Amino acid sequence: MKPARIIVICVAAVAAIGLALVVRAMGSPSGEPAAVATAAAVEAEPMAKVLVAAKDLQPGQRLTEADLEWKDWPVDEVNPAFITDGSVPIAGAAPAPEADKPEGAVATVARTATNLATGGAKADYVGSVVREPILAGEPIVSRKIVRAGDSGYMAAYLEPGMRAMAIRVTVETAAGGFILPGDRVDVVLTRETTLSNVGASEGDRAKFSSATVMQNIKVLAIDQSTRAGDEEQAVIGATATLEVGPRDAEALALAKSEGELSLILRSYADTGGPSGRVAAPARQATAVRVYRGGAPEVVVTQ
Repeated sequence: MKPARIIVICVAAVAAIGLALVVRAMGSPSGEPAAVATAAAVEAEPMAKVLVAAKDLQPGQRLTEADLEWKDWPVDEVNPAFITDGSVPIAGAAPAPEADKPEGAVATVARTATNLATGGAKADYVGSVVREPILAGEPIVSRKIVRAGDSGYMAAYLEPGMRAMAIRVTVETAAGGFILPGDRVDVVLTRETTLSNVGASEGDRAKFSSATVMQNIKVLAIDQSTRAGDEEQAVIGATATLEVGPRDAEALALAKSEGELSLILRSYADTGGPSGRVAAPARQATAVRVYRGGAPEVVVTQ
């Protein structure tokens, strides 16, 4: 066979093999080009970060950093009521303040850095109180939580079956202002133990006694502050709101009418004991001088 014919046959064979490979690749539904196209389509789908519950949350629970987390969510499925980090615009969501103003590259970088450092919207909801049950992975919505300062916050913050009651305090009766919201205190009543009588002798002078009427009571607020600032070590206010039971509230109201109440700060290591009213101590005997027909007579009362 001539060399020219052999060359023509070899070229034809190579061309046929190449054509067969091309046809096979084009006809294969699971080839690499299709996979690359699918991956590109997935990457092109925009995602937003939605604030969700990291675990099951119960009514009355106060949110901490560990209770919240960000979760990737398809933008098309994000409800305007969901809380997002603001990195992706959401249709129907309320615009952020000054959102209509153009934001330059420097401002965008600064906002992103601030969110990374402070937690962004997540940090704004730490300390809120759960109003309705929230399941793990469920998006956080405003109607299911109460943020500090919102109406109804105190009612949501109260433990079930407990009541909030305020008493007057001063710097002297509130441990110099070092009692902060969230602390535990004892309530001490100071009252006069003798009745009004005549005479000016030493034995006729008014005497006072003190007794603990409430122990291990939680302080809900000082004035209208439900939590102290990060840098605050003392809070001076005119009222302290305490968390007490229904019967304890009655005893505390009676104690308010009998004398002056003082709050005694308890150590963090001493907050695990019983909480509530203390058994009333026996009243001390009181001597009253009564004049009958000009003659003094001492009467002892209980």
